[in-house]
Amino acid sequence: MPDALIDLIQYTVAGALKGMLYALVALGFIVIFRAGRILNFAQGEVVVFGGFIIYSFLSLPLFPSLIQGIFGSVPWWLFLIFALIVSAVFVSIFGLLVERFVFRPMIGQPIFTIVMVTIGLMLLLQGLTIAIWGGGDRPFPFLFPEGAVRLGPFFFTRSLFWGGILSLLLFVVLSLLFEKTRWGLKLTAVAEDHAVSQSMGISVKRSIATAWIISCLLSAWAAVVFLNGMTLTFAASTIGLTALPVALLAGLESIWGAPLAGVIVGVGESLAAAYLDEYTEGAMSEAFPYLLMMLILLVRPQGLFGWKIIERV
Repeated sequence: MPDALIDLIQYTVAGALKGMLYALVALGFIVIFRAGRILNFAQGEVVVFGGFIIYSFLSLPLFPSLIQGIFGSVPWWLFLIFALIVSAVFVSIFGLLVERFVFRPMIGQPIFTIVMVTIGLMLLLQGLTIAIWGGGDRPFPFLFPEGAVRLGPFFFTRSLFWGGILSLLLFVVLSLLFEKTRWGLKLTAVAEDHAVSQSMGISVKRSIATAWIISCLLSAWAAVVFLNGMTLTFAASTIGLTALPVALLAGLESIWGAPLAGVIVGVGESLAAAYLDEYTEGAMSEAFPYLLMMLILLVRPQGLFGWKIIERV
């Protein structure tokens, strides 16, 4: 196989795996928007805040000592599972509190007000992170083993490789939950129309709270994949801005559109970095997601798979 073709395949598959990470963050946008019609611009900050919560339970000496004091000597993998479960509980509580005290009072308010509240939430999370954990950088633990996955002549980062596969399975599960279960159909009804949902006996407030919990759990998993073995800093919250074009490309109501849009953005970004950055001083790969976002907003504002609202008068 020619080296040029090997490089092209390497860049394409690596971009697709990174795109699955973007899709995972974008799914946080989509779940919240489906339920509450809220475009949460603080989604990247939620990812990093969840990462700090996980870091606390995995890295602080107090937690392992407490677990060993209660259960005795435990294998590292059992401790890891337990720590992730406890972190998930705290992340869920965080999502529930944000919905209850920040966004529930905003129901029925103009869209501009809600957008400003999400920006305020972004600044609040930045301040809370500095107040609780300080402003310094911290090493995020390796939850996926170090090294690379080798498939023939191709090499892929282990966290992105396994994280992408597990994220795809997560998309399958969520799609089945939203489309095949009574609980998921209730959330879909809420996404369609709040007034109609209430007339059918569906609790809109409970559905929106559930959506926030799901979104925060997805953000925590994205933090595990994205931050694995990296430096934990609030600057990593820019992943939310990179994932926003994925959500808009997919359509803010489409769960299955997110992985496809993520692959498109991830592959385009990877190929731009490989073949165009040398001519643009590294700018093209950074600009590609936003250029694509502007294009899709001009051509198809509802996204590739978004709901097109038809109003009859």
